[in-house]
Amino acid sequence: MAHPGRARRQLEIVEAASLDVLIERFPKEWEVVGQELVTATATRRPEAIESFVRSAREAAVPYRRRIEESRKNPQVLVTALPFLVRSRMALLAAQRTLQTAALGGTSGRRRFTLWSGFLVQRLFFGQGLNRKPVSMRAFAWLWPLVTQKRLLMPMVQPRGIYAFYSRELVSALAGIIGGRPALEIAAGDGCLSQFLLAGGTQIQATDDHSWGQNIRYPESVEKLDAGAALARYRPRVVLCSFPPPKNTFEAKVFETASVHTYVVITTKHRFAAGDWQAYEAQSNFDKKADPVLSRLVLPPEIDPVVLIFERKEEAWEL
Repeated sequence: MAHPGRARRQLEIVEAASLDVLIERFPKEWEVVGQELVTATATRRPEAIESFVRSAREAAVPYRRRIEESRKNPQVLVTALPFLVRSRMALLAAQRTLQTAALGGTSGRRRFTLWSGFLVQRLFFGQGLNRKPVSMRAFAWLWPLVTQKRLLMPMVQPRGIYAFYSRELVSALAGIIGGRPALEIAAGDGCLSQFLLAGGTQIQATDDHSWGQNIRYPESVEKLDAGAALARYRPRVVLCSFPPPKNTFEAKVFETASVHTYVVITTKHRFAAGDWQAYEAQSNFDKKADPVLSRLVLPPEIDPVVLIFERKEEAWEL
């Protein structure tokens, strides 16, 4: 697979490379993963794709542990690399599969028709790609008239847009926050916090600005990673919308004693967003998926889920 002297560099490549780069560099691993993906997608069930990703991740777990225990010994890396490659390939391939499905199962560059483009712009955007709070009433009337619904998200995701927020959702979040100190982490372009601020809710948006090549960060989004933001602001309420899958920062929310409420806007596809392992491992919060709020995240084709974590009274900071 790789000479020991190159193993460390290959590990770095695996953790950061795109699917196309991995396929080119590791064709034998793609033969395995590609066949498993074909089998999973043939069922036409999202659960099969999630199981495909989960199996690849679980197969890599013992090898990641050996790497840590050996302090990245080159020989251990050589043995572990095929499993790490397959795990990363499985995640990226599943994400691409969902995106292809969202495009209607076709390939190639596609554009909105004049009619669909007009409706999408009217519903979701102010000027350009600046999102606006969506009226659920307008959405109920206009979205059924859009004939190319599944083109929307693949077209905007490269700009760091993973969801749209209704006015009703923003109002509900304002009610959850109340007058408590609030913080948004991994805020991206900060539009959710901007909507809340415009309605009179005080909240600080933060992001590590690592997506500068895709997102134009406004001055209102403070350049802070989640850990530093939590330590600086000691918020009572934390919001996060579509956090990266298997991120390392959400666990810090549950470890921050000041936090009483954590609201996560994500998707039911666990491999696509959020640290579900951290969600399930925490013990100081009660968790619920709110079906009413979930319906206020748009469009419904992304299968949105709003999770609310409330700190148990016995675990409150004194």
